[in-house]
Amino acid sequence: MTLSVMTWNVENLFPPGNEAAQEDKDRYQAKLDFLAGTVMVLDPDVIALQELGPGALADLRGRLPAYADLHEGVPDRRGIRVGILSRVPFLGDAADITAFTGPPPLDSVAGLDNGGNVIQITELGRGAVGVTVNRNGIRVHIITCHLKSKLLTFPGGFFSTNDENLRAQVAGAALIRRTAESAQIRREVNRLLADHPADGVIVLGDFNDNPEAATSQLLLGPPGSEIGTLGFDRPDQGDGARLFNTAVLIDEDRRYSRIHGGVGELLDQILASEELFPRTGGVRRALPVVDSHVDFANQLPSVSGNPLVRATEIEPDHAPVTAVFGI
Repeated sequence: MTLSVMTWNVENLFPPGNEAAQEDKDRYQAKLDFLAGTVMVLDPDVIALQELGPGALADLRGRLPAYADLHEGVPDRRGIRVGILSRVPFLGDAADITAFTGPPPLDSVAGLDNGGNVIQITELGRGAVGVTVNRNGIRVHIITCHLKSKLLTFPGGFFSTNDENLRAQVAGAALIRRTAESAQIRREVNRLLADHPADGVIVLGDFNDNPEAATSQLLLGPPGSEIGTLGFDRPDQGDGARLFNTAVLIDEDRRYSRIHGGVGELLDQILASEELFPRTGGVRRALPVVDSHVDFANQLPSVSGNPLVRATEIEPDHAPVTAVFGI
C-alpha cells in the first residue's frame, strides 16, 4: 500500500468579494477548475497547499469531493494561509502551529512593521498545520508550512528601495524570521518523534529556499545518512530523530519548482522520517517516487521580485511536488 502526498503553492488563491468585477469572479472560478483538474491527474492522497485566501480551501474541495477532510491554518496579516485536503480521514483534530516556543533567542525575533519600526515577533507569519492519518496500520503525522518569503517588503508596502542600508536591514530580518520559523517546525517534529516513536512524520511545503540552505538543513535533524549516501541504508543512533529530504530523488533536470530571474529553485520540498522508508529484505530502504511537475502548465514562468505583475494569472508560479511512499 502507498501514501501519496503533494505540496503546491497555488499563488494568491483569494476568493473575490461580492462587489468584485465579473471578470475577477470568472478568473477565480477558472483557477479553481485548473487546480482541481491538476489534482485529479496527479491523484495524491493528501494535499498541502500554500497561499490560500479565506474560504478558498473549501471552494477547491467543492470540486474535489473525494477529499472529505480539510483544515486551513492561521493566516498572516494579509489573510494568506496554508491548508490541507485529504481523502484519508484525519485522526483527531488538526493542529495549528503558530507560536515560537523555543528558549531565547528563538522565543522571539526582531522585525520591522509597515512604518519601519522595530518590533518583536513571537509567532510564525503564516501558521503551519499538522494532521495525523492512518495508512495500512501506520500513523503518519503530516505538517505543512510556508516559511518567510525571500521577497522583501519595505516600510510602506514597497517591494524595492534605493536605501541599501534599509535593504540590508530588511533582508537580514527576513532571514532571521525564516530561521526561527524553521526551528519552530523542527521543534514540533522533535515532539512528535519523541512522543510517538513508532509513527511516521512528513514535513512538506514552501520552504522559500533550496534544500542546501541553512534554513532547510535545520529541519533535517542530526547530520549524516542523507539519501544517496552510504550511511542511508546503515542504521545508526541518529535515524530516529532524522528527517530525510526527498529532493535528491527528483530527476536532476526537473529538480526545481519555481523559476526566479531565469534560475530554477526547489523551494517546495518533502521531508520524511525513517518510517516512510521501510527496509526491503532487511537491508536497503525502499525509496518513494518523487517528482516536481514542472510541466503542469506546459512551462513554468520566470518571475521577478514584484508579485503584483502576476495578479491576474490563473496558473501558479510554483509547480506541484509529489511523493509516493510505500507503507
